[in-house]
Amino acid sequence: MINDERVDRKAFPRLLAPAYFTRAWRPLFSRRRTEPIDAQPRGLRVYTDDEATPGSRCKLEIFLPDGSTVVCRAEVAWIERLPEGGPSRFEVGLRLTAIHPLDRARLLGVVEKA
Repeated sequence: MINDERVDRKAFPRLLAPAYFTRAWRPLFSRRRTEPIDAQPRGLRVYTDDEATPGSRCKLEIFLPDGSTVVCRAEVAWIERLPEGGPSRFEVGLRLTAIHPLDRARLLGVVEKA
């Protein structure tokens, strides 16, 4: 595992919706107000075939069952290489860094319950 051993993986519930994430090259929310994360979940756990570097920042677009999306900013907290034949090549913990206040509640409906 490539990560900071101090990271509590329980703080990263599994995302139960398709998502697309890319490196954050420019400001994401030019028209929408965002706020620092101060409520749960503070992070998400996702499967991916793309290797990421802990500390790298990304834009995350989550596709909800109703056809809408949630867009937020995140930072890679940890990455784990999965065994061959698994659901993907890597499991990645993403620490949420900014999300629109109205999207926070919508996101709670598509994460694994503790």
